Amino acid sequence: FRPVDGLPLMHVEIPQFDGVKHAVKRSFDIAASGLGLLVLAPLFAIVAILVHLDSPGGVLFRQERVGKGERSFTMLKFRTMVATAEADLAALREANEGNGLLFKMKNDPRVTRIGRILRKYSLDELPQLWNVFIGDMSLVGPRPPLPSEVLDYESHVRRRLYIKPGLTGMWQVGGRSDLSWEESVRLDLYYVENWSLVGDLMILWRTVKVVTR
Repeated sequence: FRPVDGLPLMHVEIPQFDGVKHAVKRSFDIAASGLGLLVLAPLFAIVAILVHLDSPGGVLFRQERVGKGERSFTMLKFRTMVATAEADLAALREANEGNGLLFKMKNDPRVTRIGRILRKYSLDELPQLWNVFIGDMSLVGPRPPLPSEVLDYESHVRRRLYIKPGLTGMWQVGGRSDLSWEESVRLDLYYVENWSLVGDLMILWRTVKVVTR
């Protein structure tokens, strides 16, 4: 609402996907992710050792995801599954408990012992701070989708790709894996068209509270 000649009028603003506001968001991402990488370096080392000792395979899991403007990038995570997880997925398709385009399985046999702990506290996501630092992702944004998901997107869902995907977002604080596909899309599209730096700070704070609970 804005006053015009003494009358309170409601204005509808067109979402902007570049400009000063987005430059400020990028600057905040660089500063916060850079600081996070420095401060959390000892934790990174401890988690890497635990992953290495727990099961054979690399410490990091690399996966192709789709970012802003449908550009692909390699997303990083600490490995939480056995090294053959991708090959084993086909045999588990019938046990899918997810909604929409997402594969979810609460007791996935591919998850390692240390992997369950990392997932519980979202520690497996920490390497994505590097993705944020180099500009593939943002600290807050829509969930980064797989290329196979994007191929099946309806036209309106592609609006999720107007901005960079996030390390966390409204989906993270709004229910995580318990959300239906439609609810997840609704939250992401709302964020894309209504985000603000203050809102990002609130989502980051809520993410810390969700993880610590």
